[in-house]
Amino acid sequence: MLKKALSAIAIATLALSAQAEVLKVGATAVPHAEILNHIKPALKAQGIDLEIKEFSDYVQPNAAVEDKQLDANFFQHQPYLDSYNKDRKTSLVAVPNGKVHVEPFGAYSSKIKNIKDLKNGATVAIPNDPSNGGRALILLAKHGLIELKDPKSLTPTALDVVKNPKKLKFKELEAPLLPRALADVDLALINTNYAIEAKLNPTKDALFIEGADSPYTNIVAARKDRANGADIAKLMGALHSADTKKFIQEKYKGAVVPAF
Repeated sequence: MLKKALSAIAIATLALSAQAEVLKVGATAVPHAEILNHIKPALKAQGIDLEIKEFSDYVQPNAAVEDKQLDANFFQHQPYLDSYNKDRKTSLVAVPNGKVHVEPFGAYSSKIKNIKDLKNGATVAIPNDPSNGGRALILLAKHGLIELKDPKSLTPTALDVVKNPKKLKFKELEAPLLPRALADVDLALINTNYAIEAKLNPTKDALFIEGADSPYTNIVAARKDRANGADIAKLMGALHSADTKKFIQEKYKGAVVPAF
């Protein structure tokens, strides 16, 4: 009798496992993977087994989606995706209703406490990818440190700086390395996910920071053939829930701002 009962349980367990649909999503650790881990139970209840693969850079998550190793990723904003597609000849897309949150981009320093104290000829570290490097320059321009040729462009480069009264020197680094460079530069423009990982508090430690009106909203991206999948729709439903909004607001306290 016991044997039959155990067999029945085993069969039921196998049936439930068979019904669960695996959804593989790539993400950077903070805050993206943390948010995805938060919604895993909600997706499990809907028959979706969410597998999260963490990355420490901005190139591999897109490459893994393009190569069909992953179904989707969650780490980037639209200007970065556009730049990636252009450079790599790919055609990844933001999924329907794919916007999730804004990570206000900030300027940090271990040498000064006020941006007014930034010296002439100071070295400023910015990300070396076109979209985030441009984002850094836009933020510097917004605070009057430089002037750009086209204020409306989302992808300016150092060559587009037409006025630089402090004669700032720009040092381009890979985004994950920027927090480590703080001791070697006068100012560093750092993506919030890497700032948080480095134990920086964007709302307290940044000398200045983007507002919630930033056009750099983080999105979920996928291949065109996967973007409209029912499982992707369930993923976005969980990400856009009131529970997820509360989680983001309470955990990150303004360092990450819901965009839904």
